[in-house]
Amino acid sequence: MSVAPALSPRLAAVVDALPIIPHSRVLEIGCGTGAAARAVAARLTDGRILAIDRSARAVEQTRASSASEIASGRMSVRQAAAEEFVPEPGEGPFDVVFAVRVGALDGRHPDAGALALERIRAALASGGRVFVDGGQPLRELDLG
Repeated sequence: MSVAPALSPRLAAVVDALPIIPHSRVLEIGCGTGAAARAVAARLTDGRILAIDRSARAVEQTRASSASEIASGRMSVRQAAAEEFVPEPGEGPFDVVFAVRVGALDGRHPDAGALALERIRAALASGGRVFVDGGQPLRELDLG
């Protein structure tokens, strides 16, 4: 069993900036090794976080380092690209969506970004909020 790495100061600031309450339904896009997702899961009681990444390797690493969060029911992980994401039954709608260093959402891949924003908009709960890096430490997107 692998030990989860400590949360970096940058990711800690991101997680601290998210408007998460214990019953939030959260989607992290581009979870990498799952460090931020685990930190979010620790703040949830009856809420859940779904961590997605386009990389099979990242998803595998996240699952391996997040066994207790997954077993608790507070976290799930699956492979999906932001621009192809469709919630499965029981997932969503999401109160909070966040992404850090995701090319489809930070302007590096605008065509994929347009598709990703459509998918996110469809998965948001009424009043749901979307955050990406690029602020202090995050900026909120208006998908209205």
